[in-house]
Amino acid sequence: MMETMNSLYVDRVHLEGQLPEDSYLTQIPAIAQLEREDLELKRKVTFFIGENGTGKSTLIEAIAVACGFNPEGGSKNFNFSTNDSHSDLYRQLTIIRSAHPKDGFFLRAESFYNVATSIDELGVNKSYGGVSLHGQSHGESFLTLVKQRFRGHGLYILDEPEAALSPNRLMQLLVRIHDLEKDSQFLIVTHSPILMSYPGADLFLLNEEGMHKTDYRETESYRITKAFLDRPESMYRYLFEEDEME
Repeated sequence: MMETMNSLYVDRVHLEGQLPEDSYLTQIPAIAQLEREDLELKRKVTFFIGENGTGKSTLIEAIAVACGFNPEGGSKNFNFSTNDSHSDLYRQLTIIRSAHPKDGFFLRAESFYNVATSIDELGVNKSYGGVSLHGQSHGESFLTLVKQRFRGHGLYILDEPEAALSPNRLMQLLVRIHDLEKDSQFLIVTHSPILMSYPGADLFLLNEEGMHKTDYRETESYRITKAFLDRPESMYRYLFEEDEME
């Protein structure tokens, strides 16, 4: 079981001032909650979970940018921009930390292609396994980056890594997280019940009520997936009969 790390690279996330009244961010309960209380992190591995539109990626992106990472992903040395769509939330965030990482990476599925292209253009493939990430499948290149580029003593921020990985590769990612957790910190947005099962991790649920910690077996991802796998025929009958009634 994972223990609490005394020195985290992100201990607390503090929002300076109030969100602009005309900002869409005020309509996201989990983000608006930061006006009233800081986000406090206690574990080496923290997951942010919840339905689409609850602010998970908005929050993790703002934390990453506030920590000095490129909004579209990469290490702090990456500065490419193909679509300037990130919010201004990072401008109001203060990151409180008790230690400084020696390594770090912001890895997001939706802009991974752009990161791989930038790696080729910079000519730094040696740090990523020696082969162009574009020369591998999406899942292979994603996992290659994690295995080759995540060196430890780092802050690693992952936004929906399951989008690129099969269940088998997701379990390989769990192994890599385990290998690095003794001296690293992970902040991960996910819908995957495989990933969020990581032992000892904190799970923050973002929903219409705001943001709060939850138990793995209480998550919708776990309950729905388990119900489906236990009795898929019953679930089909429920889903298809509901469609026929509409």
